[in-house]
Amino acid sequence: MKIDLIVGARPNYMKAAPVYRALNKYPEKFQVRLVHTGQHYDEKMSHIFFRELELPEPDIYLGVGSGRHGEQTGKIMIEYEKAIIDNLPDLVLVAGDVNSTMACSLVAAKLHIKVGHIEGGLRSRDWSMPEEINRIVTDRIADYLFITSLDADENLRAEGVGPQKIHFVGNTMIDSLNYYLPKVKQLNLRDKYPIEENKFILVTLHRPSNVDNATILGELLKVLYQIQERLPIVFPMHPRTRKMLTEFGLNDILESAKNLIITEPLGYMEFLKLESTAFLVLTDSGGVQEETTALGIPCLTLRENTERPVTMWEGTNELVGSNPRKVLERTNAILNGERKTGKVPQYWDGHAAERLVAVLLG
Repeated sequence: MKIDLIVGARPNYMKAAPVYRALNKYPEKFQVRLVHTGQHYDEKMSHIFFRELELPEPDIYLGVGSGRHGEQTGKIMIEYEKAIIDNLPDLVLVAGDVNSTMACSLVAAKLHIKVGHIEGGLRSRDWSMPEEINRIVTDRIADYLFITSLDADENLRAEGVGPQKIHFVGNTMIDSLNYYLPKVKQLNLRDKYPIEENKFILVTLHRPSNVDNATILGELLKVLYQIQERLPIVFPMHPRTRKMLTEFGLNDILESAKNLIITEPLGYMEFLKLESTAFLVLTDSGGVQEETTALGIPCLTLRENTERPVTMWEGTNELVGSNPRKVLERTNAILNGERKTGKVPQYWDGHAAERLVAVLLG
């Protein structure tokens, strides 16, 4: 079976790397091409992840770069179709919910190539999120839906997807976390960050709903200023967030915060070290909600909804939205000892990629 494994943006790499390793254990069964769309393309958001996750140079690099959603999706479709038209795969494997996921799925479907969706069935039910559109379109045309949790099964069946297409394999991103955590524990970041393990808060912010609105972003920064007076904050800043801070003239708030450490985007290993040793994480990322649940670290998600509710039902995640009062209230409660405990969901055990490959082996 000739398989194209698609990666394009930072969240894809951790989901795809374990699958790539698992497929290559069966060279007599699978011929794998690694396809990088170039949706994320710079050193901090792309290349360092390839190296750290032990992925080889891609067999196909589309180099589409940034752009508006329609423009980027169209570019990926045009370039991917060109790249494969003379040598079609039997299966296209896509992960997650980024533009690369939907674009390559559409190309495959129109060329009558089977599609497998790693992390299928997740739903936020928030149509203002481009990721929700990407998820729903990809799931509708996929032949294999590899799900991370049982609520995804319920979502897909409610939408009329046949049960024969749905395969509960677990979370391949947690495969990466478990695989690299022993190495991460050996990292010493004390020279780089003036913090002590379990005595700092980790923050990530990048979603348009939080950073593209000057009022919301300004209020969240004021909350971070108050929080850092109690416990140091490490804030690896996404390029989008940095750009909007400058546009809105909000840098002054951060510059006066003595215990707020702002960094460039971090590689996987360094970020995982910080995430696994934080006292608390504040985020609007989907993947971080899952990683903190697997690590048992309390997480406050600065969104009104989540496509990963299992992290709330079973894990350590809480939704607090972007209301500054609620964010501060819940942060202070956790700092005062009201830590939410949880359990690791079923099949988040480091063997999801093996189960996925077993499905393809039949």
